[in-house]
Formats: sequence, structure tokens, C-alpha cells
Amino acid sequence: MQILSPGLGTRPAGLGSGLWTGLIFLSNGAGAPGAPTVDPRLLAQQAIASMNLKAPDIGMAPPPTSAGGLVGLPVWMWVERAAETTGPVGASASAGGVTVTAEARVSQVVWNMGDGRIVTCGLGTPYVQGTEGASPDCGHVYAQASSRHMPGGGPWPITATSTWAITWSGGGLSGTETLELSSSAELFVGELHVLNQDEGSR
Repeated sequence: MQILSPGLGTRPAGLGSGLWTGLIFLSNGAGAPGAPTVDPRLLAQQAIASMNLKAPDIGMAPPPTSAGGLVGLPVWMWVERAAETTGPVGASASAGGVTVTAEARVSQVVWNMGDGRIVTCGLGTPYVQGTEGASPDCGHVYAQASSRHMPGGGPWPITATSTWAITWSGGGLSGTETLELSSSAELFVGELHVLNQDEGSR
């Protein structure tokens, strides 16, 4: 029979819905009768909460802070590498003689480009100044200018959602968890207008 510690609270952010149960004890068949051990699943939640996993740090070329891109030209997308935004991140939690170790890393990034297109990538390849052509693994080409579709001629809204794959083990148990975190950006995409001038009018 499970014995819950006094008091219930909100489960830590990022760990799904439900109630935080403090300590959960399971009966231990070994040792003195009724001797409790801490539930490894709770320790796994505590380890994951301590990782401080963050939403993706968006990288784009052209960058969102620039004048923007052009219809028909490739846009590169990637996630800036850092342990808290891409992993791997490890953490452990211990109580009652039980230790659980967890590891998290980003398994994929889903980009909503704002024009109805969804692009699923890994971490992507950062753009190097002077590189020509499309990204080798995470890119998009806009077919329409943002000014034609967004209110007030504004930019395309972009959302990057990273999926964290989390594994944990300890206390005779193991498991997997997933966590999704999102960041947003905006990119103006215009049209290139070429002025054709009659040779005879020069």
C-alpha cells in the first residue's frame, strides 16, 4: 500500500498535469517489515525539474532582426548550441537510500513558419557568412511576401518547438519522459522588384 507524505502541491512546471505528492513510499520486501523506500518515479521528477531545461534559442539567416528575407530565397534555421537549450543535460536526485539519474537532450525541433508550412529538423546547421544555397538540413523558402498576408504588412510569425527526450533509471525502475518548449520570432519577407529600363529611352 502506498503511503503519501502530508500535503499536496502543484507539480513542477514542465512535468505535466496532476498533483505533486511530496514523497511517495512503497513497501519494501527486504529488511525490517514495513520499512519504506522512496518511489524512484518521484525522484525522477525531482531530477528533471532541477535540470532547468529551456526553450530553443532561435538562429536564422537572414536573422529576424535584419531587414528580412526575400520571396524565393532560402532561409536557414537552427538552434544555438547550449546545454540548457539542446542538451545533453544530466541530473540526479536521492532520498531514503535511493538515487535516480536522468538525462535529457533535444530530439527534434518543429518550426511553424507562419505561412502554413511546418518544417521538422534536428538542431540544424548554423549559417556561415558567404555560404550560398539552401541549408543542408533545416531550411525554408517563402513563396509569398509577408506584407501581402499579415495585418498591416507585418512579418511572418515563426515558432520553434523543441522536443526534449528524457530517460531516467534508478531504484530498480527506469522510464522515459518528453517535454516540449517553444520560442517565437518574426521575419519580414519581401518581394524583389526589378526595374526594366528601355535601352532606347536612355
